[in-house]
Amino acid sequence: MATTRITVNAKTYQLPTQATVIVCVDGCEPDYLAQAVATGHMPWLKGALARGTGLVADCVVPSFTNPNNLSIVTGVPPSVHGICGNYLYDTATNTEVMMNDPKWLRAPTILAALADAGKSVAVVTAKDKLRALLGHHMKGICFSSEKADQATVETNGITDVVQLVGKPVPSVYSADLSEFVFAAGVRLMQVHKPDVMYLSTTDYIQHKHAPGTAGANAFYTMMDGYLGQLDAMGCVIALTADHGMNPKVAMDGTPDVVYLQDWFDAWLGAAAARVILPITDPYVVHHGALGSFATVYLPQACDVAAACAKLQAVKGMEVVLTREQAAERFELPADRIGDLVVVSERFTVIGTSKSRHDLSALEVPLRSHGGISEQRVPLIVNRSLPGLDTARRFRNFDAFELALNYAQ
Repeated sequence: MATTRITVNAKTYQLPTQATVIVCVDGCEPDYLAQAVATGHMPWLKGALARGTGLVADCVVPSFTNPNNLSIVTGVPPSVHGICGNYLYDTATNTEVMMNDPKWLRAPTILAALADAGKSVAVVTAKDKLRALLGHHMKGICFSSEKADQATVETNGITDVVQLVGKPVPSVYSADLSEFVFAAGVRLMQVHKPDVMYLSTTDYIQHKHAPGTAGANAFYTMMDGYLGQLDAMGCVIALTADHGMNPKVAMDGTPDVVYLQDWFDAWLGAAAARVILPITDPYVVHHGALGSFATVYLPQACDVAAACAKLQAVKGMEVVLTREQAAERFELPADRIGDLVVVSERFTVIGTSKSRHDLSALEVPLRSHGGISEQRVPLIVNRSLPGLDTARRFRNFDAFELALNYAQ
């Protein structure tokens, strides 16, 4: 008898009986949707909320792209899947590296398991940095907007993507990068008809435009149109986000930054401590590698509790935790974070040294993420979900559970 369910990372999922689309909208603070719906910019979503289910969930902290996308596609937190930032300090090799390589992944994905169970699976992500992680061990289609013109059957399960979508390869610093994801999703559903599709956008717009502004509303109107097309094809759609977004500026409009490496250098001596910013990725134009989460490796002789207390007193700090405290509170792999984990307040970001951050490319007042203040995200399904306990704590990585176990 054919199997009707799979178990991945100790969670059981029903196999889909309808085409199912999971959408991760990068940087989608819930207020973006609220403002756009309230002002008539998202007619499809307004109807979907009336007919379906609209929840607010917690993302993973650090509220960055890689940890949260991997939580969504594994159904579990970083303590299980291992991806705890976009970037980390590899103590084994004494190097700072990007966490783009699947070698860092410690758990299988729901996508790969669905494909192994005989379901056709497609993944489209905006930036190529996520593609290898999302598509790890997955049989199916997996490509990025960024490198859509380079897709091959051997590597991506598809070729001639640009011809299929009918749009040129967009700039990585544009709203078009996300629109290409949605346009590709619609065309894939029309032509290839995958059983399950995962779409992941970029937060270029959210870094530049606050909720309710013309730039933000135009983006969400675009998104609404494509989701409406997928809905009209009968797809179950679950929409969530990897993290929220907040302004990170002082009252004079300049970035409100605590330069943590400079602070430790002044206290302990130059380079005695090592500050790691897990927001760091190749695409720093819109955030200057400044976010609200950092991890710190202290010299062996340093009193960790004293460092915690001293740093907690710095203006702009929300919470300073030891490795053990942070691993427990934020469900992080203890061996991949520093001696301290530092989270700044809603309007404050953390840098390393002032000399190492080039903010000249910031065209608008800084907006960024990474902290507890960006943890609330939407979790929306275009179906009613009978039997769901709506009083429980929801996470963005419950998206597959809701879409497969309740919405079919």
